[in-house]
Amino acid sequence: MSNLVKVINLSEEDKATLEKILRQRNIGAGTFIRAKILLLKSGNHSNEYIADKLDITVPTVRLCIDKYNAGGIENALKDSKGRGRKSEITDADITWVISKACEKPKDHGYPAELWYPASFTRFIHSIAEEEGHPRMAGVAETTLRNILANAKVRPFKISYYCEKRDPDFDSKMHDVLVVYKQISLQFNEDGTIKPFEGTPVHTLSYDEKPGIQATGCTAQDRPPVPGTDKYSTISRDYEYIRLGTVSLLAAIDLLTGEAFPLVSETHKSSDFIRFLKMLDKKYPAGDRVRLILDNHSAHTSKETQEYLNTVPGRFEFVFTPTHGSWLNMVEGFFSKLTKQMLMGIRVTGKEELEGRIYQYFTEINKVPVPYHWTYKLEDIDLEKEDISQIVYEVVNHKAARACDKDKRAPKPRTRNKQDQGNKA
Repeated sequence: MSNLVKVINLSEEDKATLEKILRQRNIGAGTFIRAKILLLKSGNHSNEYIADKLDITVPTVRLCIDKYNAGGIENALKDSKGRGRKSEITDADITWVISKACEKPKDHGYPAELWYPASFTRFIHSIAEEEGHPRMAGVAETTLRNILANAKVRPFKISYYCEKRDPDFDSKMHDVLVVYKQISLQFNEDGTIKPFEGTPVHTLSYDEKPGIQATGCTAQDRPPVPGTDKYSTISRDYEYIRLGTVSLLAAIDLLTGEAFPLVSETHKSSDFIRFLKMLDKKYPAGDRVRLILDNHSAHTSKETQEYLNTVPGRFEFVFTPTHGSWLNMVEGFFSKLTKQMLMGIRVTGKEELEGRIYQYFTEINKVPVPYHWTYKLEDIDLEKEDISQIVYEVVNHKAARACDKDKRAPKPRTRNKQDQGNKA
């Protein structure tokens, strides 16, 4: 019985009416389709055949026939209650959608971190009636996309920022810029370095780059094959092996451009002290060595302080603010190092990695290039600055020896609005 085709019996008058409707120029697409369905069904065709013939779904065919059986031609041709042009999306609907897009899925019991178009659409459909926006209960995904795009809201993507957690961020940044300003005035117009006035001060930008991975190949790299498209690059097996990590402690002399490396297993206080001792041997006795660096615990530890107390007047520290690593020019050097040497590197072990890092520094120091800072330097007036309030000789007074217990690092000045106004 399931294979039998249920037909509808149309009178000649009904057929004539439907044929007349099909000849009308201003007939709606829905009415046209439903008239065709009735005529084809009266010709003993199956619902599947009609759906395929008219490029519609079988349920659409079935609905039209059910409406005919329930109320004749007139009932079959008219739109069902609630169909037709939907009500306009109001400003209130749009505002509501935008507000929901600004909430996280987890706030509504979903496991995902971000909304995605499909999941957000389902979410809107599920709560629209309950929250007084029935028009949005069946809104299309493309419509929601357009609403969010017009509002410039993209809940499907994350962009990152750096929170200023240091209450003295601006003050500390100013202090670093004062040092950079001093450096910029140390150069002649032709780029040569002016002689020092008084005690020479060698300023270096310092930081650590921990966790450099020694990665090895599981198969030989294959060189490019000239004249081919498929083998135009170095070919490398996808698999690799991890051989451990090393840390790089490095600084660049902001006057000469010379770079100083120390490769170590760790980057603890003992490693930092080794680096300071290396700088102590590098520069002439009696000169001051000024380091721009972050406030890492190794830089202010008891162990570090005990060493600094053995070389009084030799080192000065200028600290960057928390989350202000971009103020340290050595970060640009690290970026260059990564792109030129570390990216894609394959070695046989940590020893080879260490050797190649040192080799890189040897090569760039053959033609050193000084790094120059320009951002906001025009705001700095050195005549109004006191460098003694910026540099730190004793970085942790609690760690100082008994004879130095009262020798504390000066605190940065608190700049009030009036002072800032005078500098503007």
